[in-house]
Amino acid sequence: MGHLNADFDYDLLVLGAGSGGLAAAQRAVQMGAKVAIAERDAVGGTCVNRGCIPKKLMVYAANFVHQQQTAAAYGWVNPKGLLDWPNLRQLLQTRVEQLQKAQAEKLKKAGIDLLRADATFIDAHRVALGEQIVSAAKLIIAVGSQPILPDLPGIEQALTSRQMFSLEALPRRLMIVGGGYIGAEFGHICHALGSEVTLADSSEAILPGFDFDLRQRLQQHLQQQGIQILTETPLKGIQSERGGYRVQVSGREPLVADAVLCAVGRKPALDGLDLDAAGVETAAGAIAVGTHYQTSQPHICAVGDCIDRLPLTPVAKAEGRAAADWLFDQLPHPVDYDWVPSAVFTYPQAAAIGLTESAARQQRDDIRCSYARFQPLHYSPLESSFEALIKVVVDQTTERVVGVHIVAPRAAEMVQMLAPALRQGLTQAELSHPIGIHPTLGEELFNIST
Repeated sequence: MGHLNADFDYDLLVLGAGSGGLAAAQRAVQMGAKVAIAERDAVGGTCVNRGCIPKKLMVYAANFVHQQQTAAAYGWVNPKGLLDWPNLRQLLQTRVEQLQKAQAEKLKKAGIDLLRADATFIDAHRVALGEQIVSAAKLIIAVGSQPILPDLPGIEQALTSRQMFSLEALPRRLMIVGGGYIGAEFGHICHALGSEVTLADSSEAILPGFDFDLRQRLQQHLQQQGIQILTETPLKGIQSERGGYRVQVSGREPLVADAVLCAVGRKPALDGLDLDAAGVETAAGAIAVGTHYQTSQPHICAVGDCIDRLPLTPVAKAEGRAAADWLFDQLPHPVDYDWVPSAVFTYPQAAAIGLTESAARQQRDDIRCSYARFQPLHYSPLESSFEALIKVVVDQTTERVVGVHIVAPRAAEMVQMLAPALRQGLTQAELSHPIGIHPTLGEELFNIST
């Protein structure tokens, strides 16, 4: 490959081979740079190895249970089956290894060196990789995040999301601490696959940060399925007890579980980097960056979960490409965070784009919310009620839609398809104008009354 600055070993050194780091490295190579990635762990980062991909495969497996329940209502006599957990676990491992190999081969084909070691800054241009010292004209820090373990008695006995993909067996009784998207998704997965699940969160409802109506509706659905949800119930400690655990929570009698999953959030994985040696500043535990992801050292950028923006895989990729463009003098294009969709892959799904009602009212005086509550046709034969929710948040001054929140099957696909129109200033009248396909879930978006 080319070499733009022969005074250094590399034109660009990327710390971290996750989504953001890989995107940054590949963009820099396209611009003629000599690039290396430092990564001790598996290529692909959290998303490929212990996040989006294996978890979504587990969601698919869990959803077959709901399909079996629905099949019985449609006349299937014996739709139930038994899960072979070791087989599913092997599937997860095989698929992850395939993705790791594909990513590594892609790096090799692009001429990007993969340096297998932890990175520690020596100064603003040099990094120690084990006993090797590598210099780079420019650097991008993309080291991702790690689970938070609160300082509580016995917390070292809790599982994190990383261990959930390699359990020898599913726990009969699973206690989940934390009702964010990780806790909610694993609660759905494990309950559907046969575990008794109790989920405790310190907030008034699960999914802090999402719209409150969405939070309440999804929580109701999960409770109806049999997941016990304890709100305003922070963890106090964990004790071992006869092959299981005694979980102490605030305001309640201790709970008994065979395993405890701690899912109270994640934090930037900055340990061991020695950012001070490079003169890279942090703020509130994350790397501080400017508009173009530049740190306090202009030749060093940081992207992804180690900065305080949106910790989502597609966002990290966009940030990585934008940072590489900035460093190598291309047209800068900072990521637009206003219309980034997000989803929680439970059953049903929850998905959102734009502002919550609360956030909209903090920014604007005149806000209107419109709702569609309906039973999808697919679930009409079921004895138990199932009500989907679509909520549209509108700025009445401009009539622009500023937020959409959905709890329904395939909500994620519905929400992300709205992004282009919302970016262009979609109004509620324009949203109500199209003629949809009947009968579908998506047509309900066009039928919301003002």
